[in-house]
Amino acid sequence: MTDVFEITGTVTLARHEGRFLKSGGDWIFDNEIADISADAADGSLVQVKDFDGYDMGAGFINRRSKITVRMLTRGHERPDAALFAARVRSCIEGRRVYSDLSCCRLIFGEADGFPGLVADLYSGYLVCQITALGMERLFPAILPLIREELAAAGTPVKGVLLRNDEKVREKEGLTLEKKFAGEAFDTRVPIVENGVKYIVDVMDGQKTGFFLDQKENRAAVQRLVGGLKKTKESVRVLDCFTHTGSFALNAARAGATQVLAVDASDLAIAQARENAEMNGWADRVQFLTADVFDFLPQQVQEKELYDLVILDPPAFTKSRNSVKAASRGYRQINSDGMRLVAPGGYLATCTCSHFMEPELFRKTIAEAAHIAHRRLSQVYSGTQAPDHTYLWGLSESLYLKFYIFRLD
Repeated sequence: MTDVFEITGTVTLARHEGRFLKSGGDWIFDNEIADISADAADGSLVQVKDFDGYDMGAGFINRRSKITVRMLTRGHERPDAALFAARVRSCIEGRRVYSDLSCCRLIFGEADGFPGLVADLYSGYLVCQITALGMERLFPAILPLIREELAAAGTPVKGVLLRNDEKVREKEGLTLEKKFAGEAFDTRVPIVENGVKYIVDVMDGQKTGFFLDQKENRAAVQRLVGGLKKTKESVRVLDCFTHTGSFALNAARAGATQVLAVDASDLAIAQARENAEMNGWADRVQFLTADVFDFLPQQVQEKELYDLVILDPPAFTKSRNSVKAASRGYRQINSDGMRLVAPGGYLATCTCSHFMEPELFRKTIAEAAHIAHRRLSQVYSGTQAPDHTYLWGLSESLYLKFYIFRLD
């Protein structure tokens, strides 16, 4: 039987290359490599050496990808089962410190030492997504380690679903599929987050079923609405791109008297309505299927005003080539959203695209405020929840930018 942790080849960097790797990153690009040994099969583990023979560490290779090598270790450290078991334990310990194991991202790719692997926990059910050929090869050996370490931590895995339907897999030569790793289970999984109940569709929902990365920002919105209720008899909230209603329901839990939640997807709206009914807030949360780009100007024309407007759009850009077009989209929805905020009210807005760099997103919001003739006072800023760790040296791992402003 082949040892999946065996190193079978060598990659040598070109002179003066590997700057990303040497500054803390974990990727080696195709144009940085001087030589690949003949025994380095795609998907296998390789030893990476600098041009002068210095050992840089080990990783897995795929010549089909511009990211040709994804590093697993540094120096002389060897990748093996004991190493990955220790990394899983570290993930579990970290989530216990700043999150909890009932509902969290357990493993976040390179940030946790598992390049090409995301693993989310929903009430004991593990949903995994693999986006790299080398991790696909290693995963059958890593999954038992995850099961063992979670069981030892008192959180036994009830079932495992592989959500391998991200199109980026095709660039690695992998097929798109969704399947169970073991026994099948009901993929409508109940969870509780910030005191709000949800049914998460882990088979067909966005990402692995739920936007876990917004947990802290949803809590911030809940606190804001709770504060507004102390000073106002009624609080009116508009939640755009609501998906399954998470921001809307956090506002309702805090006491919002009227919440309107809008999304273009009939399926998402149906799930959001079900979540509202499950929490007992169907009388205060209304749902509407509509294109937000059309809906917001209509609301402006009708001179509607809200105490809080929430904009949580999908990523408008997934490449550097479309950043300018994305900026126009963010500017449009933010300027329209600002026009709908009552004097002294609030705007919560965000982007989940790492290509919209923080300074560019701030500039875009400032331009929207100029168009809308509104003055912004920032009261909160956030990123993805801490279980979606931001790895310094890998800027792509910081993707979510979230702000709350008071508008005069």
